[in-house]
Amino acid sequence: MLGRQKGSTRAGRSDRRHVLQAGAALAGSALLSGAHDVGARSGELAHVQEGATAMSYHVEGRLLEVCTCAAVCPCWVGLDPDGGTCDSSMAWQIDAGTIEGIDVAGLALALSVHIPGNVLAGNWKAVVYVDDKSTEEQQAAILKVWTGQLGGPIADLAALITEVITVERAPITFTVVDGAGTLKVGDDVAAELAPFKGATGVATSIKDTVFSTIPGSPAFVGTASHFWRDNRRHGLSKVDIEGQNAIQGLFMFEA
Repeated sequence: MLGRQKGSTRAGRSDRRHVLQAGAALAGSALLSGAHDVGARSGELAHVQEGATAMSYHVEGRLLEVCTCAAVCPCWVGLDPDGGTCDSSMAWQIDAGTIEGIDVAGLALALSVHIPGNVLAGNWKAVVYVDDKSTEEQQAAILKVWTGQLGGPIADLAALITEVITVERAPITFTVVDGAGTLKVGDDVAAELAPFKGATGVATSIKDTVFSTIPGSPAFVGTASHFWRDNRRHGLSKVDIEGQNAIQGLFMFEA
């Protein structure tokens, strides 16, 4: 579910450019300027070009991601992970959107993954968590998008996962307050993260990277003061580290 940026991101469409420009401006200001939640202004991201072809899905929201690599994670520029492998947890919070007519706003999907080598080589193992607030219909719709069944940028991302170990329902806590992010997934994942700031106090970002969990959007890099994960019952290693890589950002996926 994570992957190389390809043409399916639709970066060339004018409506896409407007959304990403709005996203960059919003993340650079609201993420760090005291906004209680980027999602409070998620409507500013929505831009549907008049007369555009009907889409099977359109979802937009925010990403929180942590991993065992040092900051900034080399995977994002196509280099091998620190130590040769990478263990990561991340979540996409959907602030607005529909999937085949089903409203999925306010829900989240999370992953715990093991990446055995270069990120672009694939062969990932993943535990998938769907927000336990979702109905069966909403869960099925979200999984259709994030497994790539409905195409779009997520299809490129999903192709890197060789083994989905399990799909579970879990409470997912996803908050961003004054630029500091908190991610908690059931009793399996907990992380606290914050972006770097430049000399002017603006969040440090990277874009146009060969790999991204939010294809087409800028990513705000930083560190996690603490990243704890215990997926040993699923065959993934336990993680308990401080000061390693963290990513925040906005996304808009559609097809």
